[in-house]
Amino acid sequence: MKIVLLTVGKTDVKWVREGLELYCSRIKHYVPFELLEIPELKNVSSLSHEQIKLKEGELILKNVKPSDNVILLDERGKQMGSLEWAQRLGSIMACSTRNVVFVIGGAYGFSPEVYARCDDKLSLSKMTFSHQMVRTIFAEQLYRAFTILKGEPYHHE
Repeated sequence: MKIVLLTVGKTDVKWVREGLELYCSRIKHYVPFELLEIPELKNVSSLSHEQIKLKEGELILKNVKPSDNVILLDERGKQMGSLEWAQRLGSIMACSTRNVVFVIGGAYGFSPEVYARCDDKLSLSKMTFSHQMVRTIFAEQLYRAFTILKGEPYHHE
């Protein structure tokens, strides 16, 4: 089993990228992990937001296998505290041999086809974050969940 963080576009803000790289390297101590960045679409100024979501959706679905457990990071997903999230991640990992693919979409969200393919949705907050910052925030929460599951002192209650 492997965990994949699939994102649309590169993380081009230096401090966000540095944080993302830090937590990705830490996650790899617990589980096989891959950050997969789909190239950002080019020449989209003439496209509507819906057309952009459809094109990004096609790219997302090309990178997801039928056997993958796909979880979208989405404002309509379930919100959890860190302890509940760690328990949920532990359950996902204990009950599945499938790869788990967490997907962070582009600035306009996901296409209907991506929603139809997903197995679950997770929300980090009611607040809105840039799709680049969400990568680092989620990577940190993924790392935190593993430290909770292992009983390590990173998380404080």
